[in-house]
Amino acid sequence: MNEIKVEPYIPDEDYDNPAMVVDFYEFTMANCLFLHGFKNTTLVFDMFFRKNPDNQGYSISAGQRKLTRFLLDYHFNEQDIHWLRTKGMSEEFCEYLRTYKWKGDMYALPEGTVCYPHVQMVRIECDLVGAILIETYLLQTMNFHSLIATKATRVTGLNTHTPRSVMEFGTRRAQGESAGNDGAYAAVLGGCIGTANCLAEMKFGAEVKAVGTVAHSFIEFFPTEFDAFKAFADTYPDSVSLLLDTYNIMESGLPNLIKLDDYLIEKYPDNPNRRVKSARIDSGDLARGSKRLRKALDAAGKSYIKLVASNGLDEKKIANMELYEHAHFDSYGVGENLITSASDPVFGGVYKLVAIEDHEGNIIPKIKISENAAKITTPHFKKVYRIFSRDTGKAEADLICVHDEEIDFEQPLELFDPDATWKRSRVTNFTAKELLAPIFLGGRRVYDSPPIAEMRAYCAGQIDLLWDEVKRFENPHNYYVDLSQKLWDIKQSLLE
Repeated sequence: MNEIKVEPYIPDEDYDNPAMVVDFYEFTMANCLFLHGFKNTTLVFDMFFRKNPDNQGYSISAGQRKLTRFLLDYHFNEQDIHWLRTKGMSEEFCEYLRTYKWKGDMYALPEGTVCYPHVQMVRIECDLVGAILIETYLLQTMNFHSLIATKATRVTGLNTHTPRSVMEFGTRRAQGESAGNDGAYAAVLGGCIGTANCLAEMKFGAEVKAVGTVAHSFIEFFPTEFDAFKAFADTYPDSVSLLLDTYNIMESGLPNLIKLDDYLIEKYPDNPNRRVKSARIDSGDLARGSKRLRKALDAAGKSYIKLVASNGLDEKKIANMELYEHAHFDSYGVGENLITSASDPVFGGVYKLVAIEDHEGNIIPKIKISENAAKITTPHFKKVYRIFSRDTGKAEADLICVHDEEIDFEQPLELFDPDATWKRSRVTNFTAKELLAPIFLGGRRVYDSPPIAEMRAYCAGQIDLLWDEVKRFENPHNYYVDLSQKLWDIKQSLLE
């Protein structure tokens, strides 16, 4: 047998293949199972999470669109194969990867769907390579998109019936270029009206609209603040938005704002569109500043000028300004606290093996056991239903079942807490909707992602289906995720 000679791999900082976004242990596992004859064994994995961010009452499932694009183009290049040889992967395994195409099934919650701990966001059924090697990319994509979309629904007030115009301003504080781009997309999905990120609009289209005006440096460049305002207005007379707090909001910014608007009225007397559209403040006591500005502008006959706030905002700061201080802002720019979900920056999604399909087509459930009860997985090839009250239309609970289980939803349904089984309730007059939608079947895409505007509206509609008690900031109601009796019995038998 000839000895295999491996040439050293030379790093290439410009190389990029998303299929290689892999934790190395995934390759070592896949290579080992491949060599032991399990190449064609079908594995079933669930992606789910264990806790809502910020201990809130719900989350938003997002990232499916990007994950779908990843699987459509899933492949390994010669450079990948060469590197894997240097890392000790077998020649047979490397040759298999050379022509590998992803050919599994993927079911997922439609992007923008409200989701809860322990409910599958994604279910993967695939051969061992296509099931194991996509774990890191899948989790990275779903976790980040879901984190930012969930945060955005709260910042934009969708959870408190106080919808507000919010622009995502956090690109420069995002953890890298991809986070800035994907975060802008997820923020718009969660209700934002635009982003400061130009590349995001180029990538995703006009629905992820790039917005912005000037920085303090622009104002400082000119001899006077008014000179800066006038230069900007002369350049962009149809979209004049000014920054007022470079020097002093009330003593400098406001007088120059009024002076500029009067200049535009004189210059374009017959074009009411060419007026100052908005003014932004980015420092100081924002709520107090908004009230003083609004009163002064209204007194000057300029009630049409809208006010914008930015500077370290998040959902609670905005809500407090509106509710307790009666701030008068028309829109907000929210940066680092949104793009990083700074109050709870980790969406704890996990990807766990729940079943194996043998060569006869039998489903063999698998379970992970832990002394920490929250880390014990729910085994088996499963489906999930959402239960809605016919009277109110609100979501009451989620029910996870075995994949081939038939449940008579025409009969009253008894739900029980999987942890405290003595807590039971009887549900009548309800409807049930199966949540997981087929995205890929046999490696073929069978689902097209709707336009972003449609998904954004769908996400807002999803939140409307929740009880207010689930959506409140403090001590939200615990939405129940239940197991069918059959599935609970299977789980208990494996535990025992």
